[in-house]
Amino acid sequence: MYVHIGENILVRTFDIITILDKQTMASSDITNEFLETNKKTIVHTENVSYKSIVITKDAIYFSPIASNTLKKRSNKLMVQEY
Repeated sequence: MYVHIGENILVRTFDIITILDKQTMASSDITNEFLETNKKTIVHTENVSYKSIVITKDAIYFSPIASNTLKKRSNKLMVQEY
């Protein structure tokens, strides 16, 4: 199943590693370092403002949808798969 993360982007629930909110990203030096070293895999969306970051096996997405909402969407879909 797929999760809509905003800006017409769908991500497979199986591929999602983590979903981080904007505040966590801003307050963590480790997260900033991770994003800096993996900036080649960042998929830029048209919308400049973002509320969460979705990290998958292949890419990093900045999403305009809140992390709690994305978590609920992915949990519902994961339960439906089994």
